[in-house]
Amino acid sequence: MRFSVNKKEIAEAVSNIQRAVSTKTSIPALEGILLTAGEDSLELCAYDLELGMTTVIPAKVSEAGKSVLSAKLFFDIVRRTPDDTITISVDEKNMASIESGASRFSIIGIPAAEFPELPKLSDSTKLELPGNILKSMIRQTVFAVAESDAKPIHQGSLFNIENGALDVVSVDGYRLAKRTEPIAFNENLSFVVPGKALVEVMKLLKDTEDAAEISAGQRHILFKIGSYTVISSLLEGEFLNYKATIPATSKTNVTMRTREAIESVERVSLLITDRLKSPVRCLFGDGEIKLLCTTAMGRASDQLTVEMEGDEVEIGFNNRYLLDALRNAECDEVKVGLSGPLSPMTVRPKEGDSFLFLVLPVRLKNE
Repeated sequence: MRFSVNKKEIAEAVSNIQRAVSTKTSIPALEGILLTAGEDSLELCAYDLELGMTTVIPAKVSEAGKSVLSAKLFFDIVRRTPDDTITISVDEKNMASIESGASRFSIIGIPAAEFPELPKLSDSTKLELPGNILKSMIRQTVFAVAESDAKPIHQGSLFNIENGALDVVSVDGYRLAKRTEPIAFNENLSFVVPGKALVEVMKLLKDTEDAAEISAGQRHILFKIGSYTVISSLLEGEFLNYKATIPATSKTNVTMRTREAIESVERVSLLITDRLKSPVRCLFGDGEIKLLCTTAMGRASDQLTVEMEGDEVEIGFNNRYLLDALRNAECDEVKVGLSGPLSPMTVRPKEGDSFLFLVLPVRLKNE
C-alpha cells in the first residue's frame, strides 16, 4: 500500500476517528486505526466493539491496500510532520513508512485481517434531521443520561417518534430532560442510543442545516454526518414511561431570567465541595426567590426578583442538578413549575414547549 495525503485533512480525520479506538482491550488491532487505500481516497476506521467510526478523505493512491496502525502514535506523528503532504507506504510485512519533508518514521503495523468487521444494519429505518437541530436535541438532553449502571437502559437517550414529533429523553433517577421537535416521518419508532455514542455524534455535528441521516436497525444505529459515519449498538430494556412522570399542573408558577438564576445559584454554591455537600434551600414567595446554603465552611444567601403566581414554597435542590437544568435551557427566560416541597420541579421555555427538565427536590432538615 502506498498513498499521499494532505496533512491537515488526515490530522483532522484521525483526531475525530480515534475517539472510537479501544483503550482497554486484549485485541491489539482495536488500539489501532484501519487504513484502506482505494482508487483516489483513503478510508479510516476505528471500532471498540460498541462504537465504530469511519471517514473518507481524498488521497493520491499509487498502490491500494489495507493496514492497521497504532492510533495514538499515528496521530502524534501526522500532527507533528513538517510538510503539508504526508506519504505513507506499508510493505508485505506490515512495516509502515511515514514520510513528510525531511521527517521519516518506520512503525510496525498490524495485519488488516485482525481488525474486526463493523456490524451490518438489517431492516433499517431511515430518517433525516437538520444537523443543527439534532446537535441541539442531544446537547439539551445528554447531560441527564445515567452514569451508574444500576439500570443500563438509562445510560442512553430514548428517541421516540409519535404523531410526527420526535422526543429525545434522558433520565437518571434524579432528573429528566426531554427535547421535542416536529419531524417529517409518518411511522411510530422508538430506540435507545448509548450516551457515549451521542456525545461523539454531537462533536461531529456542525451548527448548519446540512442533513444528518439516521438509520435505525434492530440492534444497531448508524449516523451519517458529512463524510463521517458513526455506528453504535442500541441499548435494550424497558425505558422509563416518561410521559407518566411529568406533572400535569403546578400550584406555583415562576418566570425568571435564566442568566440571573444561574449566577445566583453559583454564588451560594461556593460553599459546596465534593466533601461538604449541602442542598441549596430555595424559598419562593412575594415575587422573589431567596437562596440559602449552609455547610461546615459557613453560610451563604442570595435572592433574585421573579414573576410569580400561586403558593409560597420552600424547597431544596442538589446544586449541580439545578445548575445543569438552568444552563441547558439555552434561552433568556424560563418558566418553573412547583407543586410543593417534595414534588419535582419543571423547567420549560417561557414560550412553547421545545424542552422540559424535571429536577427532583432534596428533603430539607429543619434548621
